[in-house]
Amino acid sequence: MTRNRIALVLGCTLLVAAVQGFGAPQAGTSLESALAAMDKASVSFKGLTAEIRKQSHTDVVDKNDVESGTITVKRVKPKDTRILIKFTDPAEKYVSIGDGKIRMYTPKSAEAQEGNLGKSKDMVNEVMLLAFGSNSTDLKAAYTVKLGGADTVNGEKATRLETVPKSPDLLKYVKRCDLWISENGMVLQQKLYETGGDYVLSTYARMKMEPNLPDSAVRLDIPKNVKPTKIK
Repeated sequence: MTRNRIALVLGCTLLVAAVQGFGAPQAGTSLESALAAMDKASVSFKGLTAEIRKQSHTDVVDKNDVESGTITVKRVKPKDTRILIKFTDPAEKYVSIGDGKIRMYTPKSAEAQEGNLGKSKDMVNEVMLLAFGSNSTDLKAAYTVKLGGADTVNGEKATRLETVPKSPDLLKYVKRCDLWISENGMVLQQKLYETGGDYVLSTYARMKMEPNLPDSAVRLDIPKNVKPTKIK
């Protein structure tokens, strides 16, 4: 997996979590109401914690890989959002992204990878900044957004939103991103469509706003005796 794809998948995954921080719209409301709620609450987002279940579907072999764990997000300042994902099932794995870098560590194999986002940093920032603290003007400038209709997730009523990147560079990786919003404004699910028939389906639970997270909450400390390899 390339650095660009890793970073963009993570960034778009966080797009879903961030909608909760914005005060997402109730099911059945209009797109205009959703954008107005986003404008009203965008300045208040500082951080969050949640449980995450991520299903990655590879269409050519009809394979589904499922991982679950926790996610922590901290908005340090505008254009500086940092995250730490701790997968615990089926195997322990840590992933961090922020400050222009991406790092991964697998304790069982004592393997680590790290790299600078480089040219992909602008695209990742575009995704993450639109999710964390952006307003409707920025969102509509970067994405085509429309209502997808009423739906249910795990028996709970939800409203599905469809977002399509306008950036040709981002469209190389993300064809569309659907969001499912519950009646009380909680993000229940997200589906990120990639090239071909591949997709990433992420579901969130027990989401909690955390305005005072320490920097250590989103920092990945790789053991000193493990030498990371470079992500290309």
